[in-house]
Amino acid sequence: MTTAPTSGERRFWLLAEPLLATPSVTRSTMMGLPYLRVGGAFFASCDPRTGDLLVKLPAARVVELVGAGRAQPFAPAGRRFREWAAVPSTKARSWPRLLEEALAFVGGA
Repeated sequence: MTTAPTSGERRFWLLAEPLLATPSVTRSTMMGLPYLRVGGAFFASCDPRTGDLLVKLPAARVVELVGAGRAQPFAPAGRRFREWAAVPSTKARSWPRLLEEALAFVGGA
């Protein structure tokens, strides 16, 4: 049985659609979650349980976002990933910019 996507998931895939038009950006999975990859490296996802945007950014940027209350640390199974932030859907206005930051960070732009 599959569950309906959260509003966060729907928003994520709408924002991901134009990114997927870039030849180096593809869909994949990691830890059972659908992810976006650039040049083979993971850079973004949406947590289907919470609807949070998951983005890979420089560790200092993650600390900045968490400190400002704009994101939470991404810590699946209690292990914190220092270069990943979980951005709640209540902060969705920042999602397009953060997706672009993550793409540039991981893609080396």
